[in-house]
Amino acid sequence: MDTLINLKLDGSGESRVMVRDYQLDPVTHQLLHADFYQLAMDKAIIVSVPIVIKGEPAGVKQQGGLLDFVTREIQVQCLPTDIPEHIDIDVSELMLHQSVRVKDLATDPKWKAITDGETMLVHVVVPKAEEAAATATTEAEGVAAPVAAAGTTAEPEVIKKGKTEKEEEAPKK
Repeated sequence: MDTLINLKLDGSGESRVMVRDYQLDPVTHQLLHADFYQLAMDKAIIVSVPIVIKGEPAGVKQQGGLLDFVTREIQVQCLPTDIPEHIDIDVSELMLHQSVRVKDLATDPKWKAITDGETMLVHVVVPKAEEAAATATTEAEGVAAPVAAAGTTAEPEVIKKGKTEKEEEAPKK
């Protein structure tokens, strides 16, 4: 959608345009309709640009964390000829509980990030199963449950409720 197109119409000259919206046939997926808008090549526009992650975080390899890709595209302001295809983020140095926000992106003279600087792009988190095991408590006793060693899971205590054997064998009246 953020691609510049040279559009030539009968009776007029050629214009540089961008696709604003389009419709596809639901069965054949052929283009049914497209809306274009003409651009002033010397005025900045705001477009969405995808984020591409490069590398494997150290917090995933060494600490067993998970990389959470929170925001997959951001809004940038640039001239129509300077629209970036994507923005690369190197996450290889991220450790557990570290993150990359919009304000941490490398600056580029061709575009300026419009998305809020505090917007989280990616971060390395503890897997949910480990968080749940570390904070598990038993409801019956209100005491902390034993946490298993890393890489294993703790067995929950089973409390039997129900009729005793004598109650089950007693005849009903």
